[in-house]
Amino acid sequence: MTSTNDPAGTPEGQARDATTSFARVLVDEWARGGVTDAVISPGSRSAPIALALAADARIRVHVHQDERSAAFIALGIGRANQRPAVVLCTSGSAAANFHPAVLEAFHGGVPLIVATADRPPAKRGTGAPQTINQVGLYGDAVRWSVDSPPPADVEGAEDSWRELGATSVIASISPIAGPVHLNLCFDEPLVPSGAPLIDTGGLPNNESWLSPVPERESLEADQVETLRAITEEIAAHQRGVIIVGWGSELRAESLELLARATGWPVFADPISNLSGTENEVVAYDALLRDQIFASAYLPTFALRFGALPSGRVLGEWLTRVERVFAVDPAGRWIDPARTNTEVLVSNAEASISAITERLANQTPSLSWLTLWREADALATDAIRTSLESIEVLSDPRIARDVVATLPPATALLVASSMPVRDVESFAPARSDISIIANRGVNGIDGFVSTAIGYAIGSQLPTVALVGDLCFLHDTNALLGAAKREVDLVIVIVDNRGGAIFSFLPQAQIPESFETLFGTPHSVDIALLCAAHGVSATEVWLPEEVAPTLARAIADGGLSVVLLRTDRDANVAHHREA
Repeated sequence: MTSTNDPAGTPEGQARDATTSFARVLVDEWARGGVTDAVISPGSRSAPIALALAADARIRVHVHQDERSAAFIALGIGRANQRPAVVLCTSGSAAANFHPAVLEAFHGGVPLIVATADRPPAKRGTGAPQTINQVGLYGDAVRWSVDSPPPADVEGAEDSWRELGATSVIASISPIAGPVHLNLCFDEPLVPSGAPLIDTGGLPNNESWLSPVPERESLEADQVETLRAITEEIAAHQRGVIIVGWGSELRAESLELLARATGWPVFADPISNLSGTENEVVAYDALLRDQIFASAYLPTFALRFGALPSGRVLGEWLTRVERVFAVDPAGRWIDPARTNTEVLVSNAEASISAITERLANQTPSLSWLTLWREADALATDAIRTSLESIEVLSDPRIARDVVATLPPATALLVASSMPVRDVESFAPARSDISIIANRGVNGIDGFVSTAIGYAIGSQLPTVALVGDLCFLHDTNALLGAAKREVDLVIVIVDNRGGAIFSFLPQAQIPESFETLFGTPHSVDIALLCAAHGVSATEVWLPEEVAPTLARAIADGGLSVVLLRTDRDANVAHHREA
């Protein structure tokens, strides 16, 4: 659609406000494309977009003063909605603070529209304030990027603006979800001039300017042939396993049918959100830590969907398996241990259906599965007995009790380092809750902000399980958090430092360990929370964790449950469990 207005100006010769027109068109296309939320860090150069976002009732606006936190809040919203949120900042170093969230979005497959305001290109390299080279700032960690010049009232301008907005939404979602970068240059004035606007009609019926290419759900001929051959192999292997991690793009129903058709045990990482199949082995991590068991139960074939689980044990075990076939729908090649012997880039649902249908007329042997089920029952019972024998607060039991306490339809975000591993190793399987983690680059950056964003986006009761250093690394997330109207309980395991390093070789260097790795802190976390208007309840006994968390969830709003544990004892508790 081309504007019918005279691009040279109004009939009276008055210049039109191209900057405001551009901003409103861009925001309009974002809303038409499904964007519902935008996170803004205040700044002058970004004023045109900020004002346009605030004026559009279809988009909820969230303001955060710290750009790093703002970007992770937007990331959390994108994780919850599976559609991009916009994060906006002014020019200069502000844009650099988005980088950690951009990296997580890229490697974790989270849609995100990163809008950085910029001065006109002529100001680059002149020493102008708040001016850096923002073009390509995030390197190859974006799905698409553009350096947009200052808006101008020229023929066809509206068409190009609408194409820019629509493309940014589509590129953040398909073919692989991730961040896109719009570097938006603006000249002054940065606020509406009062001059007439350029026609901003758009397509009828609130349609987006561009339509995404539908995802291919059927298989191509070569993929069908590959799966035919793989199915024949699967049928010939009684000792097989199915492994599912985050990013598998599978439905629980499809996984259940595959498990029944093969008769193989299923190892489902809790953050895959595919727990609950009939063939699931919950305690796989504990079982595989026993070297004798791991050798005796080594499969001859492994079928993988999505990333490997968080802990190292399963990945190391897979290096000993002769045949590992992976279905990777996004082509991300998540295989750090290099265990895969063959990878098929294809639609996961179509692939699993093709395998299941070809196995439909065969009756699998259940002897292998029965052995795993019996071992799983024994291991699960042993873990439960061991955890309940610990009379003080311990990280493993906290992870178990947090997961077990959550009401159905609750979201649990687990931080990197120990929490995500403890949930994998010690928590019960739950198919009625969602478990989420930032496992794209596995960092502790922006975790609290991500949890706030997820609670905003999902509108679900949300719980975040986090260590003390990860929490302290992102305390700026608490700026204004008490007024954000989210139902979020942050469970902080405070062991006065970096617990994961106690399990690593660095712990064998006592003269440097605490200074360089343990990094003990003296922060009163409860007092810090109070400074932000967030209530913190301290718990001292293991039997008080579940009822305290249940009350906090029922009360709603934002609150903290603070649990103090001992790092040295934590190592012993893990080894005993």
